[in-house]
Amino acid sequence: MALNTSVVGKKAVQQVRSTPLAVNPIVPTVDFDADGVQHGHLRLPYSRDDSAWGSIMIPITVIRNGAGPTALLTGGNHGDEYEGPIALFDLALNLDPEQVTGRVIIVPAMNYPAFCACRRTSPIDGANMNRLFPGRANGTVSEKIADYFQTALLPLADIVLDFHSGGRTLDFVPFAAAHLLDDKDQEAECMAAMEAFNAPYSVRMLEIDNVGMYDTAAENMGKVFVTTELGGGGTATAWSASIARKGVRNLLVHAGILDGEIALEQTVYLDMPSADCFVFAEHEGLVEPCIGLGDLVRKGDPIARIHPFHRTGSPPATYVAKMDGLLAGRHFQGLAKMGDCLGVVAVPVG
Repeated sequence: MALNTSVVGKKAVQQVRSTPLAVNPIVPTVDFDADGVQHGHLRLPYSRDDSAWGSIMIPITVIRNGAGPTALLTGGNHGDEYEGPIALFDLALNLDPEQVTGRVIIVPAMNYPAFCACRRTSPIDGANMNRLFPGRANGTVSEKIADYFQTALLPLADIVLDFHSGGRTLDFVPFAAAHLLDDKDQEAECMAAMEAFNAPYSVRMLEIDNVGMYDTAAENMGKVFVTTELGGGGTATAWSASIARKGVRNLLVHAGILDGEIALEQTVYLDMPSADCFVFAEHEGLVEPCIGLGDLVRKGDPIARIHPFHRTGSPPATYVAKMDGLLAGRHFQGLAKMGDCLGVVAVPVG
């Protein structure tokens, strides 16, 4: 349709034509409304040198049994974080549909190209999936994936779990987290779901940069959202994988999708109230940790030193905690660059 706008006193007429909305090209090979177990893919056309009419095939499982709530479970938002994929590939294989009330949508490796490349970001377009939302239906490969989650999957969900860990560059005490939100009723629901996940640490988190995050997209839709940081270093351990497996089943019980009791163990409650939780490097060099993960620290105590390594005889730069608390996260690699996150201090509560 064309809209003609006449300009008074001028002969020119501006023609403004509407632009059709782009349609996301991803095609699911599963039926989200069918009962039973379906293992399939989200097929994203991707023409490239080695496959002219090729596609990216993102694994997905849908397990449905009648009416009830829907859980959307994702891992591999960053491709070098493995606890989520381990737990979700296992869940997709072993979850009995007869035990389900409602629907479980499982995407173990959300950013599949990054996951296959063992990278945080996509090797195709260099994009960080967790800074792309709401995405674009006619954008890059990563933007198309984000748009599909934004427009097709998140609207189906009542509760959303997105697994994370520190990847190759960070390491964390294993925690589940929910965010401080303007809607306090929604925040309370998210906190209750976080508590049900029952990681060794449970964090109430204020994000310092939530623009473009999957978390924000889900929360802005009013969804109950839980995330995690379960270790790091670009690997998983038997312990961190077991935390992920237990936590996702606990969450499904909490949501009323699975019957049974929530498996509860002791958790330490932490608060991340401000940007003072974070310590960033202003030098490059060799990192010397001064305290260990989970250790208590006082404001002004050293958490790390950075030693210059281009020559001997130069003193290190010392980085200190900006508040009393517990070291919840740390830089994992031996060398740091300017701007790297060296440490995250959280405040024990309760």
